[in-house]
Amino acid sequence: MTTVSLSPTARTTVNRGRNRMVEDRDQLHRFLADALVAHLGVVVGEHPVVLPAAFAIDVDGPDEGGSLYVHGSVAAGWLRRAGNATVCVTITELDGLVAGRSSFHHSMNYRSAVVIGPARVVEDEAERARALDLIVDHMIPGRAATLRANSRKELAATAVLAVPLLEASMKARDGGPVDEPEDVEAGVWGGHIPLRRVSSAPVTADDAVGAAPRDVVDRAADLAG
Repeated sequence: MTTVSLSPTARTTVNRGRNRMVEDRDQLHRFLADALVAHLGVVVGEHPVVLPAAFAIDVDGPDEGGSLYVHGSVAAGWLRRAGNATVCVTITELDGLVAGRSSFHHSMNYRSAVVIGPARVVEDEAERARALDLIVDHMIPGRAATLRANSRKELAATAVLAVPLLEASMKARDGGPVDEPEDVEAGVWGGHIPLRRVSSAPVTADDAVGAAPRDVVDRAADLAG
């Protein structure tokens, strides 16, 4: 596991809001293990495209600083353009709405990471299989081991991209508003509304046999808080 600090380059150095900058790479890893959706930005033709994607990380992966994996259809134009191109991956979790005593001091509580680097199309079959399993297990831990192996047709239709975790930055905010003293003295209410992910009980498909398995039940319970 790498011990390189966050923001090792100018592209990922936090310039504004440095009081919210996270410098601990282990904290980045914990956040990425908790978050569920990544957005990958890439230039396609003459315009940028930003698309949501399921993802997973391997902090001991073959890329410098570890590997962040996303997958998609081999027919997707954005994915074809991302291979060997510099991409930007952002991951955000919204933790609260901050109600300040002025419009200027309204804000949000959040954890957010930015990863910039050259995207690599994963060609090695073993690495690709592991990456796909990691993405499944990122959604529902332990799920991949309960599933059949991917078919040749499925693998042929699926591409996996790896982005190095070396160039990364992270910011986080929590707590209430930071208001002007005169606004506090005026007696206007200030505070924040905490937000969290929740889940309901698993819904069994109409054509499924039996109840939801333990891995699914446990994941739903975990997300329900």
